[in-house]
Amino acid sequence: MKPDNLTQFANQRYLNLETYRKAGKPVATPVWFAEENGALYIYSLANAGKVKRLQNNSKVRIMPCDVRGKPKGEWVKAKARILDERGAMLGHKLLNEKYGWMKRIGDAFSKLTQRQRVVIALAII
Repeated sequence: MKPDNLTQFANQRYLNLETYRKAGKPVATPVWFAEENGALYIYSLANAGKVKRLQNNSKVRIMPCDVRGKPKGEWVKAKARILDERGAMLGHKLLNEKYGWMKRIGDAFSKLTQRQRVVIALAII
């Protein structure tokens, strides 16, 4: 059963991930996501600003949006967690199923350039 505030993400392609700088200033970033069993999965380069901010503060807000971050729903509070290798495999599998060839091109580019990535699980709180 999905929480009511998760239904707004159904059939959406992007979500805005709002993370917080050390001083508390919010930073919103549109990202791809996939959902399974009430958890949302996103991925990022391991050294990205959003990952560094998550390591300092795992509390985030999320909302459906378009590719440019224009809101398509309401903000909801969530908790972010960087996944281990097994969790990351599931996240990449779900994202590959949803985004197909576009995700796989990004995967190939990351592999060629040896860029480390992380998968992040988001749980609505």
